[in-house]
Amino acid sequence: MDRDQLLKLGGKLDDVELVEYTDPWPVKGTKAEKRAERAVAAWFTLAGLSGLAFIGVFLWWPWHYAPANTDGHILYLLYTPLLGLTLGLSILGVGVGVVMYAKKFLPHEVAVQQRHEGRSTELDRQTFVAHLADAGDRSTIARRSIIKRSALFGAGAFGLATAALPLGSLIHNPHKDSTNENGLWHTGWLAHDGERVFLRRDTGDAHALELVKPEDLDAGAMETVFPFHAPKSASGGVDYAKLEGMLAGTERVDEHELVEALRRSDNPVMLIRLRPEDGKRVVKHQGQEDYNFGDFYAYTKICSHLGCPTSLYEQRTNRILCPCHQSQFDALQYAKPIFGPATRKLAQLPIEVDEVTGYLYARHDFNEAVGPAFWERKS
Repeated sequence: MDRDQLLKLGGKLDDVELVEYTDPWPVKGTKAEKRAERAVAAWFTLAGLSGLAFIGVFLWWPWHYAPANTDGHILYLLYTPLLGLTLGLSILGVGVGVVMYAKKFLPHEVAVQQRHEGRSTELDRQTFVAHLADAGDRSTIARRSIIKRSALFGAGAFGLATAALPLGSLIHNPHKDSTNENGLWHTGWLAHDGERVFLRRDTGDAHALELVKPEDLDAGAMETVFPFHAPKSASGGVDYAKLEGMLAGTERVDEHELVEALRRSDNPVMLIRLRPEDGKRVVKHQGQEDYNFGDFYAYTKICSHLGCPTSLYEQRTNRILCPCHQSQFDALQYAKPIFGPATRKLAQLPIEVDEVTGYLYARHDFNEAVGPAFWERKS
């Protein structure tokens, strides 16, 4: 039996009655048909161009942070909106093109079929394939080359655009800059060439500079602090004169550095001052016995479960709480998890007091992964 015979037989065997099977273009090659064909192709072409534009923006548009009132600030602000706009147009173009093609060129079929249970027979399967092949022919896609090419272009570029993000993450080597603060093993607390990194208070003003002294916190208090890299003198130590000028407002401060320190996700640290009676009960982690300064302990604010901010500190129970998934960490036992899904302790920052100014500073960067870290971590 040929395909047409199988098609008719299949309909009878499946108890299918075609109530309506109208060809949308009974007269071929009309101007209206050509206009509809060009309209479908235009949407697919838009999808392709938008997908390529997304890849171009993702790869080459300036995405590094640029402070306000600088030349690159507007371009930096446009990066994320352009990603959303180009990818959105690509999705829209493919979707509208498919829907428009179905409405304009697929036969308008109305069929009634009775339901049957059980596996289809071999004859049923062959007739079903005949139905599919016939539907492909009746859709006229085989003779509409402009739509096929534009659909391939649009869907292909859209596919490349959606694959750019995960592929870009795989191609980029995360350990390329592992020896500096941009590497996975380090944070903004990493000091360079004898640099001193002080604990900076967040006052709500991203451009304000205020450092922390031990007497600034009451017993049982907690404060979120960020790194501030002190200016260096010619001999390589701290330029205390310039530092005092920065704090007093008489010396210029790099505002970009101040803002960037607050924006970086692995920089926030909880500075906790335990009550004296609680400080006597502290259990310290092996190898980190000298990381505290008296009753002052500094832990990363990034939860070791999924990276949420552990923003809550219970003074009475000395527990650090993550509000996202209710993980709890014991501040009296090196911030180890005692409840919730977190399985790793919070990374501890070693702190000390500067002998000249009296401000708290970080002796060095964390010596363990911050937050959920990455799959190569050893703890």
